[in-house]
Amino acid sequence: MSRIRSRGNRDTELRMMALLRTHRLAGWRRGVRLLGKPDFVWRRERLALFVDGCFWHGCPRHGHIPRSNRAYWIHKLARNSLRDRETTHLLKASGWKVMRVWECALGPREALRAARRITKALGRRLSGQGCVRRRD
Repeated sequence: MSRIRSRGNRDTELRMMALLRTHRLAGWRRGVRLLGKPDFVWRRERLALFVDGCFWHGCPRHGHIPRSNRAYWIHKLARNSLRDRETTHLLKASGWKVMRVWECALGPREALRAARRITKALGRRLSGQGCVRRRD
């Protein structure tokens, strides 16, 4: 296990980028040095977006525990979940909005719902062709 290196969640991040571009949700950055290393950050709106993989973060619908070495995996996945909650709490305490999107929520049927959630968190509205900024 120690020789297996993480390659990130490249495929899910690419799907999220495509979703953001399709709905014209601009202004995001990747690789921002922020607690918990969010996948996408909107600095002006102070929104940190995490795209959580179903296996590693314990999706209630699609997460599972491997049959071999169950004790290790139960402990490992519980630690991941606890770390996610702590990160969310600390970011919110420092004035950030935190949004977590499951990997399974980026499928063809669920993607529009995810786009609507992000749009609402950004304080924008979804138009027919994409997203437009609200005029307050």
